[in-house]
Amino acid sequence: MPRLVLDDLYRIAVPSDPRLRPDGGAVAYTLTTADRDSDENRAEIWLAVPGAEPRRLAAGSTPRWSPDGRLLAFLRPVDGCAQIHLLPMEGGEPRRLTSAPLGAGAPVWSPDGTRIAYGGPHGELDPNAPVVADTLEYKADGTGLLRGLTTHLFVADVATGETVQVTEGGFHAGEPSWSPDGRRLAFVASMAPDRDLVVESAVYAVDATGPAPGKPERLTGPDVICTGAWWLSDSHGGVGGDGGGGGDRLMVAGLREVVGHTRLYTLGPGGLDEVVTGLDRNVMIGAPGYPGAVPAMLGDDLLFCARDQGRTHLYRLPVGRPMSGPIGKLAVGPEVGPAVGSTDKPTVGPPGGPAEKIVDGDFTVSGISTAAGRVAWIASSPASAGDVYLDGEPLTHHALPDVDLFTPRPRTFTAPDGTTIEGFVLRDERRTGPGPLLLDVHGGPHNAWSPAFDGAHLYHQRLAADGWTVLLVNPRASDGYGEDFYTATVGAWGLADEQDFLAAVDDLVADGVADPDRLAVAGYSYGGYMACWLSTRTDRFKAAIPGGCVSDLAGMAGTSDFGSLIKAYECRGDLQAQSPIAQVARVTTPTLLLHGDADDRCPVGQAEQWFAALREQGVPVRLVRYPDASHLFLLNGRPSHRYDLNERIITWLEQWVTGSPS
Repeated sequence: MPRLVLDDLYRIAVPSDPRLRPDGGAVAYTLTTADRDSDENRAEIWLAVPGAEPRRLAAGSTPRWSPDGRLLAFLRPVDGCAQIHLLPMEGGEPRRLTSAPLGAGAPVWSPDGTRIAYGGPHGELDPNAPVVADTLEYKADGTGLLRGLTTHLFVADVATGETVQVTEGGFHAGEPSWSPDGRRLAFVASMAPDRDLVVESAVYAVDATGPAPGKPERLTGPDVICTGAWWLSDSHGGVGGDGGGGGDRLMVAGLREVVGHTRLYTLGPGGLDEVVTGLDRNVMIGAPGYPGAVPAMLGDDLLFCARDQGRTHLYRLPVGRPMSGPIGKLAVGPEVGPAVGSTDKPTVGPPGGPAEKIVDGDFTVSGISTAAGRVAWIASSPASAGDVYLDGEPLTHHALPDVDLFTPRPRTFTAPDGTTIEGFVLRDERRTGPGPLLLDVHGGPHNAWSPAFDGAHLYHQRLAADGWTVLLVNPRASDGYGEDFYTATVGAWGLADEQDFLAAVDDLVADGVADPDRLAVAGYSYGGYMACWLSTRTDRFKAAIPGGCVSDLAGMAGTSDFGSLIKAYECRGDLQAQSPIAQVARVTTPTLLLHGDADDRCPVGQAEQWFAALREQGVPVRLVRYPDASHLFLLNGRPSHRYDLNERIITWLEQWVTGSPS
């Protein structure tokens, strides 16, 4: 069977956002593909039913079932702005519900099915007006300059489309969730006057029945930085366990510290009570570039995602009566062993015991949904960028049927201080003798590599087919190895973790896998930072490829949309000592810089500085800027940009490491 080629970018289908029909008999989901002709990512709503082939329902994304299952709400762009549409499941064409001037967010049905809540941008948008900023909260990656716009909540009448704004003010409201009686919406927001300088966020509730915006009531105190809130149903006959609301249990996700694990809490009369999972693991509620899902209830069991050794798994925890529901246990490959880097902190769970994995092995879960005592999820694996499962049974087969993918193999390494580091090695295991090696560094720094195929880093598969070994290390600060490991680089970027990478490379050289004269380093975001950093520390790499990089932390602190927070909470202390630019004079490695022109997270000036310094020093260097591309363009940008990025990485490595196409 042939190996993957870059043109397969246009055949890879990635499912997301599964939604189980209220009767538990079908799953609606978004399927995203790259369209070569339009150079756009195409999103469509598909329906998967046990025993039948999945079928396309409509162009759009973000499907949400009405409580009776007769209508499916979803988002579809109209004149460049997303609007909510309603698809009658008994037949007929979709009907547009909203006409939000600046677009609508994900639809959230009221418990009685008569209204839909959503969040959306609010304000007067004049692209030619001067941009006036009084706080640091004036831009956001993926959006650009906010121009005074804020995100607020709205409620639309399903029958008439009449829409009422329910929040207002100088803050951004998070996604809404309905109260059990359908009268209030819970949401997360930061309303502190200095919220651009201090991380603070709380749960609020606002009346959703009035003709005008109401005054939000704060429900949580300052001890937890809240990141999400959902009314979840724990009744077997309720409206469903998903985070849209209508349930009688208000679940909150939040952090005790800015840099640390996300935890789950329940909100009662006495305030927030932590849900004790018995795990020293980070709860993953899902975000762009980060897998996971909003927690859900299945009968009396709480379902949630957490990261374990790079993989994102699905867990269940009894929080009411004994565990119930027809959930099987899904695994692929060898069982995950003892937690590498775990602090192994003992905790005691609620009645029913600590959380139990129901999806483990080499799967990465990126969405869950419950209804009628059943659970659906989407998970990627080493063979597929994602498939839909219902109670453990696959409903789709989106893997490329005629492509044989290489499987990353887990391996542990020992850093010089004795710390155990996990990584994954991707190579053609039929090849013998030392060959070229690419060390690829993940972003974050609190993300993690997993063995699942992500449909984005296609150059990994191409390099392996050409005789390369690709080394994916989860160094200190990676997620899935305990909270102490997660926070190990705070105030010590580069200083605390560089040896984690070099020790892993040394091991593969010693094993005869890697040729010491044909080594390269690449990475994106924090990985781009590390590619720059390692270039200042050693000349053993014959090529470096920093993408979306950080080179000057002091400069980034004043120009990134997260800059002041990274300065205050991640890199505390001596920014100069942690900045690659301070040691750029040492660099001799031929360097390819790849950067989005509209990157507000790691602004393109970071790449410009590195490019200018290397050019002035006579180091071979090339800067590639992708027009209108945000920080995450390698995941969701124009297909032509993503293809080009993969191709340029391969070409640069061939030029400077192997001397010719491998």
